[in-house]
Amino acid sequence: MLSHLLHMQGIDSVVIESRTREQIESTIRAGVLEQGTMDLLHEVGLGQRMAAEGALHTGFDLSFNGGRHRIDLKALTGHSITVYAQHEVIKDLVGARVSANAQLEFGVSDTSLHGLDTESPSIRYVKNGEVREIVCDFVVGCDGSQGISRSAIPESVRMDYQRLYPFGWFGILVEAPPSSDELIYARHERGFALISTRSPNVQRMYFQCDPKDSVENWSDDRIWSELHARVDQADGWKVTEGKIFQKNIVGMRSFVSSVMQHGRLYLAGDAAHIVPPTGAKGINLAINDVLILAEGFKQFYREGKNESLDRYSETALKRIWRAEHFSWWMTSMLHQFDDASPFQQQMQLSELAYVTASRAAATALAENYVGKAAVH
Repeated sequence: MLSHLLHMQGIDSVVIESRTREQIESTIRAGVLEQGTMDLLHEVGLGQRMAAEGALHTGFDLSFNGGRHRIDLKALTGHSITVYAQHEVIKDLVGARVSANAQLEFGVSDTSLHGLDTESPSIRYVKNGEVREIVCDFVVGCDGSQGISRSAIPESVRMDYQRLYPFGWFGILVEAPPSSDELIYARHERGFALISTRSPNVQRMYFQCDPKDSVENWSDDRIWSELHARVDQADGWKVTEGKIFQKNIVGMRSFVSSVMQHGRLYLAGDAAHIVPPTGAKGINLAINDVLILAEGFKQFYREGKNESLDRYSETALKRIWRAEHFSWWMTSMLHQFDDASPFQQQMQLSELAYVTASRAAATALAENYVGKAAVH
């Protein structure tokens, strides 16, 4: 996305990717797009397939105490979300860059960063057995939590904040029609569950589990029994079963690097921050980061000024901490904690009852969910 935004401003860039194009386009990932992300894709000419194939949701359900309660996003905020998987967004973006004859270096290895404190940093890597080097004005690390970029910022100038959660999500992909027209977030005494969708024929479902568990311990029958126990309703509604063709366990953590820039290096997305998926913020935070960077680079090349780039960390972290809090809050309200006392469990239920009964509380949730919460 950053490369595409820079291209629209006449600024050249090179994308360096360790995996192949086929790998990044075929890795199935979640995707709840905020209103701002949806709007941006339309503005840059890449919203057609999202509009045609994505599922526009004007609300979602909170399930607890045996009942379901709808949060009407559209009525509360005037905005909606679209369920459109991240790998589909990647396909659209890669296609746009290829059509523009952009330089995309897929399948590289042994990447290293050099001269970040100079005005001409460089990136070295190996492709097809050949060592290559790119000398550039800036380096943007969009290489995720396990990449090399964040570690290139000295620990002496960086403060990292982290919260590890004592549970994970067991995720499945299912060949089945949708169980529900909208997402269902369920709090149950057996643990959290989420009923989501990917397409008219493929559905995504999750349930809270031990992060150290193994998928081999879960037969299809055991999975369906657990999901039915957590989300089926007394009125006869049941989750729709189908052929399970993917199982995985995802750990949960919150993470923020307090410094997202060093010299001519800038971090964006998971390289700088991680959120638990409960708040559906990951891809949207990454998009917000690169929007800020694109504006900063535009100011640098058009006006020769560094003000926006110099304030990048400060500007981006305002939205990041808001999303971190929202994701932590949703996670804390909906999951079972092994060490939670009966008092704490009642506090969770009280919070859910308040959020679903108070228009003011529901509006606050909805504003954060669609990405329209105020950030100062």
